[in-house]
Amino acid sequence: MADGTAVTTATDVAARIEDGFRLYGAGDAEVRALNGVTHTFPKGQFTAIMGPSGSGKSTLMQCMAGLDRLTSGTTWIGDVELTGLSEKEITRVRRDRVGFIFQAFNLVPTLNALENIRLPLDIAGREPDGGWLDQVISALNLGDRLKHRPSELSGGQQQRVAAARALASRPDIVFADEPTGQLDSHSSSELLGFMRRAADEYGQTIVMVTHDPGAASRADMVLFLADGRIVDEMPDPTPDSILDRMKVLAEGPRT
Repeated sequence: MADGTAVTTATDVAARIEDGFRLYGAGDAEVRALNGVTHTFPKGQFTAIMGPSGSGKSTLMQCMAGLDRLTSGTTWIGDVELTGLSEKEITRVRRDRVGFIFQAFNLVPTLNALENIRLPLDIAGREPDGGWLDQVISALNLGDRLKHRPSELSGGQQQRVAAARALASRPDIVFADEPTGQLDSHSSSELLGFMRRAADEYGQTIVMVTHDPGAASRADMVLFLADGRIVDEMPDPTPDSILDRMKVLAEGPRT
């Protein structure tokens, strides 16, 4: 555009939500976990979602990822609208286009690390891109742990296996829900460093729910939620700027 304003086209979008509401209960017991959320997640961006307990951050991620359904509004993964899809169709979209990293590692205990990493691809009947898989395994320093089962791995190693599994299929977007919640500081730093490189070097889109300002500061953008709404956005965050904003949120709406 002539004024230099950046324009996000459909091909630049990894996921989006428009006028999203998620209601639980009815009448006096109604809770608006999401209250009219609209946001676009550009491809290749690392976004952190923060907010007080009950602000709607996990609900937003779950609705965006197709793990939960909006009460009203629309969500897309790339150019695929999730809203009207059947459960089977949504499952296929999640399998083919979405990666997940959860606080609980969710590894299959009877499979070794490599088998866990390959599991979504094997379920889909797809052969992995060998070069890409080797690159992910190397970047996460898992080459000497591939034959180990989860019980033989540390917490940090298990979470790195989960991260490799999320990226093995080269998904359109990775959703990470408190991925460092069970890790020590060293393992957390390793995982967050990899996620940062995945966005910078591989163009991976990442959306991470976290309560940790240090973790959120690794992102390109932080979204702040309160009462089911996006109340602020912070590009180029730092731990201090995030803490300052969280303090304001805890005190109540700005005047």
